Amino acid sequence: MELRHLRYFRVVAEELHFRRAAERLHIAQPPLSAQIRQLEEELGVQLLKRSTRRVELTPAGVVYLERVREILDAVDAAGDQALRVAEGSQGSLSIGCVGSATYSLFPRLVRALRDEMPGVDLSIRGEMLAPDQLAAVEAGQIDLALLRPPIASSRVVLETMRRDRLIALLPDSHRLADRAELDIADLRDDDFVAHAGRGRSVMSGLVTGMCADAGFVPRIRHEVAETSTLVTLVAAGLGVAVVPEPTAALDIAGVCYRPLTPEVGADLAAAWIPGSSPLVV
Repeated sequence: MELRHLRYFRVVAEELHFRRAAERLHIAQPPLSAQIRQLEEELGVQLLKRSTRRVELTPAGVVYLERVREILDAVDAAGDQALRVAEGSQGSLSIGCVGSATYSLFPRLVRALRDEMPGVDLSIRGEMLAPDQLAAVEAGQIDLALLRPPIASSRVVLETMRRDRLIALLPDSHRLADRAELDIADLRDDDFVAHAGRGRSVMSGLVTGMCADAGFVPRIRHEVAETSTLVTLVAAGLGVAVVPEPTAALDIAGVCYRPLTPEVGADLAAAWIPGSSPLVV
């Protein structure tokens, strides 16, 4: 038995006329009659009563038609769903994001994806350090990473989305809080709260490099993985920090943000493995 037998039977059962069914199927009538007889022989059941004037369904044929419609509808639906997944209009998509972009980018991104791809099931993982995102992409745990380069992987495609200015984050009671802008050298005597170092965070390397260019080594008292925790510790007066400008979207009382001069930026990039998901191209 093949799917064409079921399709042929459904059309004959709906038309109750072999000639009209053959025309609808674009085949000759004799082969159609032969296919229906073959189906009945395989089932061992008469599905149709035939006479010179009419064709009728047997009781077994009525029941069989109901199940055939269910089967063929399910097959057609499966094909349609596979096509939608292949085209990127349905399926699941898992996205990771660095902390500073979580608050500024994710709300707009999720709304846009919901509007453009309502059939896609989204899974969001915010506050992920770049090395953790890279490992998750390579392990197939997330489909798309929104991180700060550089990264070391020949398998991953990287596309820059934007460049974020780095700014100073101070407790609102800080001695320099009334300044309109700061030089990184102004913070040489402060304790720093920083993202996790020793290669675990791109931001940690950027801040260390900025301080080195200004002639000092930052006195890092606290290291954290989450941007929200970093801002909270600064609000508590435990140090100052350098963060990407979108961090200001995280509205926590007790802090202020000030531009740094000379201006330094950090890229935000999308990273993925080609072919890993039809939703990421």
